[in-house]
This record gives sequence, structure tokens and C-alpha cells, in this order.
Amino acid sequence: MFDIGFWELLVIIVVGLLVLGPERLPSALRGVQRGMAKVKSFSQNVQNELDHELRVKELHEHLRKFEQEGKDFHELSPELQRSIVELQNAAADVQRPYQAAKESDTEPKKHD
Repeated sequence: MFDIGFWELLVIIVVGLLVLGPERLPSALRGVQRGMAKVKSFSQNVQNELDHELRVKELHEHLRKFEQEGKDFHELSPELQRSIVELQNAAADVQRPYQAAKESDTEPKKHD
């Protein structure tokens, strides 16, 4: 990642040992390790978000193509059909929490 060779790493460890001492060096290394893990996790989350956004954009383009062609659903290519079904499922997943909240609001409340 940083293109550090064995000898450079050895010099860094020796300098760290001299500066921090043998008592604090292990905890400092654990702190660096935790920091690197957080950076890696953050970069993975960003990558997942970008992949998701690109997929959504692709699905929207397929939906736009479907609307422009004005064909019947069964006349479309299998790729467009999958995209439309995937969008419908995503829309249904988004609407479920709101429907459940709406239904619980309309139920009569019991007073004891």
C-alpha cells in the first residue's frame, strides 16, 4: 500500500521503540492498526455506496428505455424485465415501513 520495504519497516520499528519505549509501543501499534481498519472500512463503505448508486442509475436508464419503447412488458429483453422487477421490488421494500405505520395509525386504540 505504501510501498515500504523490509528495511524501512525495521527502521520505523526501531525509531518507534526508541521514542515510545517498550511499554507504549504495543498500544501505539494497536492504535495504528485500529485506525487502518477504520480507514479500510470507510473505503469499503464508499465503494459499496458507489456501486449501489451506479446500479440504481443503470436501473433508471433501463426504466426510461422501457417507457420510451412503449412496448408490453413481455416484449422487452430479459435484461430490461429483470431491471423493472428489481425496481418494483425496491419500491415495495421502501413502502412497507410506511404502510405498516399508516395501518397502525388507523387501527382503533383501546382505552383501559
